[in-house]
Amino acid sequence: MSTTKDIRQDIQLLRVNYLRGPNMWTYRPVLEVWLDLGELEDHPSHLLPGFNDRLTAALPALIEHHCGVGERGGFIERLREGTWMGHVLEHIVIELLNLAGMPTGFGQTRSTSKRGVYRMVFRARDEQVARAALAEGHALIMAMINDRAFDVPAAVARVRDKLDDCYLGPSTAAIVAAATDRRIPHIRLNDGNLVQLGHGQRQRRIWTAETDMTSAIAEGIAGDKDLTKTLLKAVGVPVPEGQEVKSAAAAWEAAQDIGLPVVIKPSDGNHGRGVTLDISNEADCEAAFKLADAEGSSVLVESYIRGNEHRVLVVGGQVVAAARGEAAWVHGDGKQTIAELVDSQINTDPRRGLTEDFPLNRIALGEDPVVLLDLQRQGFTPDAVPPAGKSVLIQRNGNVAIDCTAEVHPEVAHAVSLAARTVGLDIAGVDLVTEDIAKPLQATGGAIVEVNAGPGLLMHLKPAGGAPQPVGQAIIDHLFAEDESGRIPIVGVAGSRGGNVITRLVAWLLHLNGRHVGLACQDGLFLGTRRVEKKDSARWDAAHRLLMNRGVNAVVVENSPASILRDGLAYDRCQVGVVTDLDGITPLAEFDVQDVDQLYKVLRTQVDVVLSDGAAVLHAAHPRLVDMAELSDGEVVFYAEDGSLPALQQHRERGGRAVFLRGGAAVLAQGPAETPGANIDALLRRFGASNTDAATLLAAVAAAWALGVSPELIAAGLDTFVPDLHLA
Repeated sequence: MSTTKDIRQDIQLLRVNYLRGPNMWTYRPVLEVWLDLGELEDHPSHLLPGFNDRLTAALPALIEHHCGVGERGGFIERLREGTWMGHVLEHIVIELLNLAGMPTGFGQTRSTSKRGVYRMVFRARDEQVARAALAEGHALIMAMINDRAFDVPAAVARVRDKLDDCYLGPSTAAIVAAATDRRIPHIRLNDGNLVQLGHGQRQRRIWTAETDMTSAIAEGIAGDKDLTKTLLKAVGVPVPEGQEVKSAAAAWEAAQDIGLPVVIKPSDGNHGRGVTLDISNEADCEAAFKLADAEGSSVLVESYIRGNEHRVLVVGGQVVAAARGEAAWVHGDGKQTIAELVDSQINTDPRRGLTEDFPLNRIALGEDPVVLLDLQRQGFTPDAVPPAGKSVLIQRNGNVAIDCTAEVHPEVAHAVSLAARTVGLDIAGVDLVTEDIAKPLQATGGAIVEVNAGPGLLMHLKPAGGAPQPVGQAIIDHLFAEDESGRIPIVGVAGSRGGNVITRLVAWLLHLNGRHVGLACQDGLFLGTRRVEKKDSARWDAAHRLLMNRGVNAVVVENSPASILRDGLAYDRCQVGVVTDLDGITPLAEFDVQDVDQLYKVLRTQVDVVLSDGAAVLHAAHPRLVDMAELSDGEVVFYAEDGSLPALQQHRERGGRAVFLRGGAAVLAQGPAETPGANIDALLRRFGASNTDAATLLAAVAAAWALGVSPELIAAGLDTFVPDLHLA
């Protein structure tokens, strides 16, 4: 072990910033950390005795990190050659996230203009989880540097706990992942599982497996099991005979009327709580009534249907997944108690656990009164030692996790779909009991016993047996037609010159074109022609609010370089991205942006996010902005006051679009064709010479044209635009 005098001082975390949208590093949210290595700047990895061996022993999976070498073992190679501690911390944090169950591959570490200070970033799906991983990674690297013990499993557990607390549940995450696969954007609306898919008027919302199409009336019906059964029976869906009862005596009387054996359950319970099966005597009936009465507002007695419990998922009227349950048994050895047998024979199954990551739950005998009652009915207690070879039933239901989607008989699928439609749910988990789901219910004497709103999806995503089913994709396909993306036109304007004028003009032209426009710029926050906030709104949170607004079907956003560096962009992709200039470096000193090359990396973000059917609008008078054209996934529209610029002319020769000034008016050109447009000089006079310039107005014209606004409407719009803000 090292002596005290050999201890290296801590790496200082100078600044930790969550970039919530596309940024200069990547399209996705990242945690950006400014590090001061201090004396460790002079001690890269190969100069710290034993460091590499200690680190790789603590985190063996670092061998999988490719790093700059581009192949397995690349990071280990960098360690041996010598790399700085900021880079090492990046990989440690990434590995801790991987081990905690949030796979992460992206990270970068770059030096700043100050010796020993670095900017380190890594992919961060959730800010709090990322911060937790950073804290653990920081502690781990200092322990490895100073040859101190460090409990890696405990650190991973703490990150995993934060992940469980903060990140989306598995059902919601599966739906969001399916949306991402279809390029549908999403916004998390609370700390739980309420998520917006799409933007503005085209958005849909989910709350786990409920959607904004899920009827409150239907959910209320599903919560009333007796009413559900009455409605299903009325339309010909097979259901068990039964009735509601108010007392244990009434339950036993009903059981005899219906015919033994019976099931006793709460009328509005869930997750199988309080449900007792196969009751054939009065004592068991009384005990089962007490359990059910404690779980719901009333109690149902139903005929017992023989067979296995099944859960069938119906989405938009179609069966998309099915799972079968299996009873849980233990087998006596004449030595161990039932409680010990449960732990050794059932709970050791790696498919069982206490979190949603496991398809099967661990069985806690003392916490489930239904299990205790079933043991009692068999003549046992948890402390009893069953004879060798004796099989004891532990749990009849609650283990529905064996995929059987491919086995569902068409007649069963029809009955299940009819049940969901009858209740009125767009997404339903239908519980049925049958001995063989591959046969019609009439042939097996099976029946539908419950219809549930907001069903869990984990049993279909991670079944204990069989193949996972793409249920998230099914829900997304239900919410969005094949040709829908949930997107509305978004225009982003980046630069330091005239962004407020460009965005206001574009918003005005879109308004005249029939759009309900949200605008966030330096002049305020606008909904249509109404200014709802007068403060500077050229920032992430203001633009984000517009994307959440159900009343807008187009959004225009001004993005300063500082806002991109501080928060990233508020949107993942845009229809039109405008970059006006590469000026304004001086105010960016706090971000260590000191030259045009660095500013270029910041502002290219706006072009990087242009959709393939969109357009980048670039100022052709700036050679570096002309170079930016190659970054656009979509079309490029150049603008400049001088239509004879070589870059603009070459672009037109290739059939590209350009906007320039001639005789005081805008000319809209595509290839050799030219269309005279708006009177730029007249609008400049209304603005006043000191408030804007022709290039700024041409940028607005080019952006509107790229959005499909006609040259005639653009001309009329500029003639009617009022520069002064005498607004509400």
